[in-house]
Amino acid sequence: MLQSSELQLFQTFNGLQHIAKTHQFKAWFLDQFGVLHDGKQPYPGAISTLQKLATTGAKMVIISNSSRRASTTMEKMKSLGFDTSLFLGAITSGELTHQYLQRLVIQLYGVEELCSMFGVVLVIEKTVAFLRDDDWFAALGKSCIHMTWKGRGAISLEGLGLQVVDKVEEAEFVLAHGTEALGLSSVASCPMTLEELEKVLERCAAKQIPMVVANPDFVTVEARDLRVMPGTLAAKYEKLGGEVKWMGKPDKIIYKSAMELAGVDAFDSIAVGDSLHHDIKGANAVGIRSAFITGGIHATELGVNSFGEEAALSSVQALASKYDAYPSFVLPSFTW
Repeated sequence: MLQSSELQLFQTFNGLQHIAKTHQFKAWFLDQFGVLHDGKQPYPGAISTLQKLATTGAKMVIISNSSRRASTTMEKMKSLGFDTSLFLGAITSGELTHQYLQRLVIQLYGVEELCSMFGVVLVIEKTVAFLRDDDWFAALGKSCIHMTWKGRGAISLEGLGLQVVDKVEEAEFVLAHGTEALGLSSVASCPMTLEELEKVLERCAAKQIPMVVANPDFVTVEARDLRVMPGTLAAKYEKLGGEVKWMGKPDKIIYKSAMELAGVDAFDSIAVGDSLHHDIKGANAVGIRSAFITGGIHATELGVNSFGEEAALSSVQALASKYDAYPSFVLPSFTW
């Protein structure tokens, strides 16, 4: 792990080319929200910057704290005008959660029963090979309280063999994909406010059941606004004394998966993100150098009022110290 004292000095650039043209990094692990797009449209220059970065021979992987599966993320990127062929793939916290839960139901039901239940041939070998043995997941059980999305689109648990319940006394664990609704079945849900969901969490914590959070972000950029994410619920649950399994950044799990996909080690990798707590702190933990985009979720804290505006160095240093997360490079935006 890189030490904080080694990371307090960083280089500032007004464009990505100053890093890319050194050919120092074989693999680039790119956050999406707050870096490439705002959830509604690409940031100015992001599409062309990706194309130019690709010409350097860089291997590019999206790593995202998104509740969605990797395939859904790539579809979203394509719909926004990005050339998805430039990426090796996407690794999302939602995808990792799905794969670990799939491994869980394999253990609970067995391969033959699962194939009988769903009428399909599951790619068990690939899943099992990808995942390490995890006693924590093996002990979860199959009945869960499911916190999901409503307006943003509910997360389906079909094919996982989990039993979604709305009574805390029947639940063996909490699964947090969203902050807008409580799942009633694998597809149906009931809208709830954040406060109502927190009341449910209080009862879950009293029962001492664990939580799996499929999106560790606290907030995300949506157009010019910030939207509350499941990580906020997970942080609340920890404060209540609950046990939480964080399935994305800043946990090492998502970075290690990205390095495995790209076939590189930490020395040859760089992570680009807009969240000090998630993107940068996670990169610090796994020993990957990082580029902090100041125009994302921290823009207001840094006094950045318009796209491409450079943040004051003293503000960046103070915020990095606050989060104990130290980037290698600082840029106002993902532009060339």
